[in-house]
Amino acid sequence: MLVGANLLRRLLRSQLSADDGGTGFIITAIHHIRPHYSTTTEFSDEGNSEKKEESKWFTLPPFAKTVNASELGAKLARKNHLKSTTSAETSTYETTALKWVLKCCPELPRNLVQKLFRLRQVRRESIALEVSDDGCQVQKIQLKRVGAKDSLNIGDKIFLPISVREVPEEEHEHDCTGEESNFIRSLELYKDTAIIVLNKPPGMPVQGGIGIKWSLDELAAAWLRYDYSESPRLVHRLDRDCSGILVMGRTQMSAAILHSVFREETLGASKHDSDNEKRVLQKRYWALVIGSPRRPKGTISAPLRKVVVDDGKSDRITVFEHNNTILSSQRAITEYRVIKTSTHGNIIVTLVSKSDFGIAYPLMLSDLNAGFTWLELSPLTGRKHQLRVHCAEVLGTPIVGDYKYGWQAHRRLQNLAESDLRKNSNEKVAKEKMLPFGLNMDSGSISEKHLRLHLHCREMILPNVSQVLRNPKSFTDDDLSKLKSLEIVAPLPSYMQKSWDILNS
Repeated sequence: MLVGANLLRRLLRSQLSADDGGTGFIITAIHHIRPHYSTTTEFSDEGNSEKKEESKWFTLPPFAKTVNASELGAKLARKNHLKSTTSAETSTYETTALKWVLKCCPELPRNLVQKLFRLRQVRRESIALEVSDDGCQVQKIQLKRVGAKDSLNIGDKIFLPISVREVPEEEHEHDCTGEESNFIRSLELYKDTAIIVLNKPPGMPVQGGIGIKWSLDELAAAWLRYDYSESPRLVHRLDRDCSGILVMGRTQMSAAILHSVFREETLGASKHDSDNEKRVLQKRYWALVIGSPRRPKGTISAPLRKVVVDDGKSDRITVFEHNNTILSSQRAITEYRVIKTSTHGNIIVTLVSKSDFGIAYPLMLSDLNAGFTWLELSPLTGRKHQLRVHCAEVLGTPIVGDYKYGWQAHRRLQNLAESDLRKNSNEKVAKEKMLPFGLNMDSGSISEKHLRLHLHCREMILPNVSQVLRNPKSFTDDDLSKLKSLEIVAPLPSYMQKSWDILNS
């Protein structure tokens, strides 16, 4: 150890003045050296001289600039409303203390981290230079409280109470059997270092809630984490009864980037981006509808709004054209094209359209002589129940199995299930195969009395985020524009495939 010149002279004087040359030197030397070196590792709390033991704190890695997920997502979506840069290297930012803790400790529940900040139990290391009594300049490490929204500087260290190490990982309420865990993993359509893509089964909710026993986000956290410290995160959502492609980010960063891509596509569509611009995010759904649109293809642009019905007992989404200045209505845009039309049953339904307080009720079946039609639907925005409402209220062709928005058409459809369709079905009625979690994808086709929702996210094209995250600083804007996309296709669930086969027979 190096000792300052002033301290060394004092130690020598102490040795000469000691009564017994040996003992006096040792005791005095220890007395002066200990405070000098202990101050280099001393922890004080906002100037408080009371010493803190280092073992009371859990230290996070020093802060370093990271990729700006929002900006990188916008660049991947090729939107130019953010500041243009020449290299992805500039897509970095200084984050807040809260975001850095969540990034470094993905296993900690967010509400727990927020509580630590509220209780002022999170510290930031601060190094101050002080002059000791002997004239030496000493580095003194102080731990100062840091707020959740405080910005960090490069090299800052965050300290959490050591007790966070003892926080058990979030326990899942339900322990899956081997068959159930294998079923969840069998849903995987694609997996890389950044994302996992599932073929969501109909009837399983994406998120948990009141009265929901199983949800895909919880099951993915339990069985699709693999060797990652983080659980997969939802990037978008599908209705409970809808099936098909569901994308999940394997890390907080990849999920944030894809969130930005989805958000930018919705914003871009709402601002009427050029139709000629190639979209890096494309979603194509297949839907079987009652009736047939008047035109074989087109674009629907109709704002949606949530309204409360049944004296506040429930709500629904509806097209709202009454006053475009109302902020609660959201523009929704859908492209559609007819895949195939079938005249099985020659359904003839006449309903009256009416509008009270700006609420548009369905005008069913634009083409009264059509039976069923397979549509390809491409939502350019991501509004709740967008496809279901656009089909029912704008095209006048409600989706088969959508009793919420097409109940009147289904009421008149009951007789059809007993006649043509069952006669034309050559399949023998087999015993239904029950899947784990009480799922059944065999029943619900158009040959049966109770119809399942015939809406399936069949194809999705999205940017290859994993390729970018391998070395984000090496990608220029031009490189990002030429990035190869991922193309994923999900097969139809059994009951929709049955309906397809029946209508093609």
